[in-house]
Amino acid sequence: QVQLVESGGGLAQAGGSLRLSCLASGTFGGYAMGWFRQAPGKEREFVAQIDSSGSRTAYSDSVKGRFTISRANNKNMVYLQMNSLKPEDTAVYNCAADRSFERVGIGGAFWGQGTQVIVSS
Repeated sequence: QVQLVESGGGLAQAGGSLRLSCLASGTFGGYAMGWFRQAPGKEREFVAQIDSSGSRTAYSDSVKGRFTISRANNKNMVYLQMNSLKPEDTAVYNCAADRSFERVGIGGAFWGQGTQVIVSS
C-alpha cells in the first residue's frame, strides 16, 4: 500500500512557475509515479510519469518542454516543476503510483487527493 499526499498548488500568473510535491508513505521503493490533471468539465489527462529509479520519464505533448518530473527516493517525494504556465494548465493535479511504468501512465493503482492549480492570464 502507498499513501500519497500532494502539495504546492496555488495561484500563479501566466508565464510563472509552480512546483508540486507528492509525499508517499508506506512502501515507496519500486513504484513508478505519475502526475495527472483534471480541469473543470474535462476528463482527467496524463501529464508526466517517471520510473522507480528516476532514469526514465515521459510527458504529454501539452506540457513537454515546460514541465519536469523528478523524484527523491530518500525522501519518498515526487515533484512536478511547472514553468511557463498557461491558463489552460488550470486543473486539479493528482499524483499516482504503480509498480508498472507503463500502467502508471494510464492511471496508477494508488492516488492522492489532488492539489488545485489556477493560472491567471
